[in-house]
Amino acid sequence: MVKDARQKMTQGRKKIEIKKIENLSSRQVTFSKRRGGLFKKASELCILSGAEVAIIVYSLGKHVFSFGHPTTEAVVERFLNGGVSETSNTAPAAAKARDYNQHYSDICKELEMEKKRMKAIEEVKREQGFVGGGDWWENVVVDELELGELEQYAVAMEELMKNLLFLRMI
Repeated sequence: MVKDARQKMTQGRKKIEIKKIENLSSRQVTFSKRRGGLFKKASELCILSGAEVAIIVYSLGKHVFSFGHPTTEAVVERFLNGGVSETSNTAPAAAKARDYNQHYSDICKELEMEKKRMKAIEEVKREQGFVGGGDWWENVVVDELELGELEQYAVAMEELMKNLLFLRMI
């Protein structure tokens, strides 16, 4: 297989020097991305080990962001009380949060699989020379089809409609 000479050449992931970023815009972007990564890692830690975690972050603009499992308040309350929770209702909240975190993890895995599937579909379309801007049904000139092709087109459109109706029911 010959690789396309026009492939995008990226720098990939690079190790950066850990020091304050001087450019304010770059610093804000980095904060936002790393905050999301930090919360994702904390969620994974909770799911994998059952740990109770609380993270409170103040942004440059003095906005407060928090992540907590089961809740930020429950973990902070437990910390302030020397490891003992005053309320007994944290167990159901912890179970619910664990279920939500598991669902989130499952959805993330499903999203990654769909992204890989889409990438494979795009690759096949590119290999087959499909260069149209739309979908296959948008590129058909019905007036130029013969009877057999028209029947095949009608069957394909009916199948497409069935699939769309099925997806709506889900």
